[in-house]
Amino acid sequence: MNHIGKILMLVGIVMLIIGVLVTYGENIPILNKLGDLPGDITIKKDGFVLYFPLASSIIISGIIYLLFKVFQR
Repeated sequence: MNHIGKILMLVGIVMLIIGVLVTYGENIPILNKLGDLPGDITIKKDGFVLYFPLASSIIISGIIYLLFKVFQR
């Protein structure tokens, strides 16, 4: 039962962080630039737009990996 409590606390903290970022994300300058990085791919044609945030996805993945490594201890 001890593991379930830790998992629930971690999920709660992650949900709180996501809620704060969604609510106040427009005021954080780093988050405004996240979708416009040099590695993000945008293809625009007649009536079609393809947006693939490759660099942003790699950065977010790295941050999530580091968070899991910190909380794993």
